[in-house]
Amino acid sequence: MKRLLAILLMATALTGCGYNDFQRLDEDTKSKWSEVLNQYQRRADLVPNIVASVKGEANFEQETLTKVIEARSKATSIQATPELINDPAAFDKFQQAQGELSSALSRLMVVAEQYPQLQANQAFRDLRVTLEGTENRITVARNAYIQSVQQYNVLARSFPTNLTGMVFGYKAKPNFTVQNEAEIARPPTVDFGSK
Repeated sequence: MKRLLAILLMATALTGCGYNDFQRLDEDTKSKWSEVLNQYQRRADLVPNIVASVKGEANFEQETLTKVIEARSKATSIQATPELINDPAAFDKFQQAQGELSSALSRLMVVAEQYPQLQANQAFRDLRVTLEGTENRITVARNAYIQSVQQYNVLARSFPTNLTGMVFGYKAKPNFTVQNEAEIARPPTVDFGSK
């Protein structure tokens, strides 16, 4: 009878510990992170096509193309594993490399606006639309990851599940941040004056 009571008491105590919730949310964050990586890979695969299209169509600014190629190389050189989301320093390094690639691609598109013959090239237009769609997909995937991490981190920090987290080593996961927070907080200057 005492044994049955002890088992019943232990089972009751474990129902509120949150272990299964940690498992479920940990897998959810890994899944969402895989989708983010999938979209980053899609973008990295598009970059050589964009560069080839631009090179073939215009006497283009070599410095801009070089920066895009270097940023892609840096972004793809970081080993993106599921463990990356558990290492804040590696996560920041990965996020910074992806940000540099985004910035280089943005500069490429702005400079490309100055080349009418490039704009008229159907292949370039198609690649540009595909790249814009990919950037949107990255945004959607990152938002899903951010929400998943939020749920996981709330569980990891809430009582009594935080005790389970401490026992089993479940720590809060890093989330995406804005690299230039102070810069984007400043309102843009709009000037409609003539030059």
